[in-house]
Amino acid sequence: MCGRFALFTPLDRLAKQVGASVPESSGKPRYNVAPGTWITAVRQESEESAPLFDDLWWGYRPKWAKGSGNQPINARVETVATNGYFKGAFARHRCLIPADGWYEWIKDSQPKQPHFICRADREPIFFAGIFAEREDGSLGCAILTEPARGSAADVHDRMPLILDDNSLAPWLAPDITDRETLRNMVKHIDAGLIEHWPVSTKVNKPAEGQGEELINPA
Repeated sequence: MCGRFALFTPLDRLAKQVGASVPESSGKPRYNVAPGTWITAVRQESEESAPLFDDLWWGYRPKWAKGSGNQPINARVETVATNGYFKGAFARHRCLIPADGWYEWIKDSQPKQPHFICRADREPIFFAGIFAEREDGSLGCAILTEPARGSAADVHDRMPLILDDNSLAPWLAPDITDRETLRNMVKHIDAGLIEHWPVSTKVNKPAEGQGEELINPA
């Protein structure tokens, strides 16, 4: 799964990677981004328009659910295209969620031991996401997950779907709605790029742990 991540790369640098206009604000570094908060995402409204940065609520619940539906933070890549709750967004409302890495916890550790997982070259990453309009008119999103690969499997059996550079544009493209077409065009990063290390248990409490020291090896 993906339930906590960090984003500290300036947005102007990320904008160049996705062909988006540079936002007026460079964004405040966040080292412990938790569900149920506003997060930075990239989406594309039409074929003619460039990708844009937007704030999305991390919690997916389309307005037709009328407040009674689940509000998942993740969607499984194996079923997102066919699950009735997600398939409309998968076809027409895909987004990218930039990050510098994410946290996962060693199973059955006491206290819960978090690890920070990122690219070995420290380059930023882009999670594949979907979004939908919520009942209040805002946009809510979920991060896609896949079976853990590479060293990430040492920590957890699932991980966010991280797209390689050539997959960013087709993932955002509103005109690509066919599942098989998308599957052929979109690839995840090489598993050999992923590494992790244990970090402070302060990550476990977002209200207490927010500083850059959170990603330092414990």
